[in-house]
Amino acid sequence: MAISPPSPFSLKPLPKLVSPGCQSEKLPQSFIFPRLTQLSLASRRTHAVEPAAAVPVVELEDEKYGKKQVISLSSGIYEYVLANVREPPVLRDLREETAGMRGSQMQGYSSLAIALALPDSGSLVACERDANCLEIAKKYYVRAGVSHKVEIKHALAVDTLEKLIQNGESCSYDFAFVDAEKRMYDEYYELLLQLVRFGGVIIFDNVLWHGKVSDPQVKDSKTMSLRNFNKKILSDNRVSISMVPIGDGMTICRKRE
Repeated sequence: MAISPPSPFSLKPLPKLVSPGCQSEKLPQSFIFPRLTQLSLASRRTHAVEPAAAVPVVELEDEKYGKKQVISLSSGIYEYVLANVREPPVLRDLREETAGMRGSQMQGYSSLAIALALPDSGSLVACERDANCLEIAKKYYVRAGVSHKVEIKHALAVDTLEKLIQNGESCSYDFAFVDAEKRMYDEYYELLLQLVRFGGVIIFDNVLWHGKVSDPQVKDSKTMSLRNFNKKILSDNRVSISMVPIGDGMTICRKRE
């Protein structure tokens, strides 16, 4: 569950930077990576609001954490957040329309949020392999008046990324948001590092994976892949990183010179 649109870092496209070996004649672009259907407000259903006195506060008892108190996101706090964020009406309509649908998290919310924020000179490449998800997303692109900014790639994301590189588009994208097959995060990461310019940002969603990555007893393939991926980028000097506990966890990577 994202307590605000999952793309707050994309509300203004990054300025175009030209670096040796990464020159491009193209207008600045923003690139949203699979899926159109990222984690959004509609991907968690709220229940009865808890009493105010039930605000869940966890105190980290280990002295090295300074007994820091952390607030857990209860249904009551979640409702409060929803009431205190600025959500464009078209995004609210999308969230509400898809909330009761099967696979409601697959709705295009993040891509629409980015498209709304982009100037007319910007463009967004959206990768999606599910035709049903595409139809919902397309409808809202039209309703929001942003279809001219969005280039949809109905194919496997890896194939799309490889074609973009082959077409000479390396180092010409400002931003990527990744919410896709967790076992392929490493492969997406390496391809996106080629496509994003120096100073560009790549964001990976679900890096905390419902807390499973911190539990050594959990060893399924997706959890292990995410755990290994998090370890890899921690020591990767090609990027500056910040892991933030928003929703299911996001890691923000900035490509370094």
